[in-house]
Amino acid sequence: MNDSIISVENLSKRYLIGRNLEKGDGLRHALERIVRAPLGLMRRQTRDDRRKTVEFWALRDLNLQVRQGEMLGVIGRNGAGKSTLLKLLSRITEPTTGRIRLRGRVASLLEVGTGFHPELTGRENIFLNGSILGMTRVEIKRRFDEIVAFAEIDKFLDTPVKRYSSGMYVRLAFAVAAHLEPEILIVDEVLAVGDAEFQKKCLGKMEDASTKQGRTVILVSHQMPAVQNLCTRCLLMDQGRLIKEGRTKQIVAEYLSTGSQLATTDLAARTDRAGKGVARITRLEMLDASGKPLPEAASGSEVRLRVCYEVNGGATLGKCILCVTFYKELECYFGLSTALSSRQELQIHGEGHVDFIVPAWPLAGGRYRTDVYLESGSEMQDLVFDAAYLDTTDGDFYGTGKVCHSEYWRNFVLVPHYWRQA
Repeated sequence: MNDSIISVENLSKRYLIGRNLEKGDGLRHALERIVRAPLGLMRRQTRDDRRKTVEFWALRDLNLQVRQGEMLGVIGRNGAGKSTLLKLLSRITEPTTGRIRLRGRVASLLEVGTGFHPELTGRENIFLNGSILGMTRVEIKRRFDEIVAFAEIDKFLDTPVKRYSSGMYVRLAFAVAAHLEPEILIVDEVLAVGDAEFQKKCLGKMEDASTKQGRTVILVSHQMPAVQNLCTRCLLMDQGRLIKEGRTKQIVAEYLSTGSQLATTDLAARTDRAGKGVARITRLEMLDASGKPLPEAASGSEVRLRVCYEVNGGATLGKCILCVTFYKELECYFGLSTALSSRQELQIHGEGHVDFIVPAWPLAGGRYRTDVYLESGSEMQDLVFDAAYLDTTDGDFYGTGKVCHSEYWRNFVLVPHYWRQA
């Protein structure tokens, strides 16, 4: 395709995961290795003979054409290969097989603080990061004021970035990448670090870059509304392969439909999760007020949402935050959080569970999907999208003996209220 600014042919990326067969690191094992070393040389053993490796293909046989000015969304579960694709396009890592052709300069925002030096100030890092992106000093100076204004860090411009919060980091990083006029802008889920107002600002900037300036934008995100509103074309990836590509609305619908299949899988066995993994969420279930399992919750009834976890290696994790959010299609309706509902600090150890007690279940009838999140000391331990699908039936939420009337079909969240007539 002559108008393709990005051309990808048979792209694959393989990692070798080593497994050392020599177990033990004590004195006895060290002496055994010394004694056996000459025997190994006599048998002409190589290092590869003594060490087995497992091949992991993060990306397999991907073919892709991206036109100039196109805004392309890339979606998929954790471990689908999305970030690997972006790293290959950004030339952070080299492909194992295949070829990538890029026409124009690439600016990428993949991780908070990538390309920044912590000891340098915000001002110095603007010039450093701009140079890394291939810009001249004159170009950086010309856009410098716009970058600072967009990032909203003017008060901290001459402060070393090691003292910046994660939100300040990402604001400055995005401002540099977006304002230094790259032909191709690549953005990963890192924008989720910023606050809601800044996310809106960034999405607007990306839309302008594509529609008004004719720049190509590739966006990876789990925020389906953002992908659907911004991207005209979308890729769906799974286990390193491109499953389908097409119009965003159709691809997002297919992606969401796979969530119901995943939700039937044992949560403890799910591999499409993110986080350090010291602690994992293993089960999610609904109970009634007496602790008995509920096949579905009734609007207005007391519901206990039990989240089971396990911590590896006998560790005790403090300053934990556990969250469960409820979605229907693309919209998030409400969430439960241990950090917001109590002043008590959550600590977890071994195997256990946390019960979220909701006195009056606020959802109208329907099926809702849930995401679960666990962090400890500001580090994400576990994140699972579509952890479970929970059903709700219309109940007597208002205590009037009435269920939701026909005009309420657009309302999913029920709010306690009363009325009076004067």
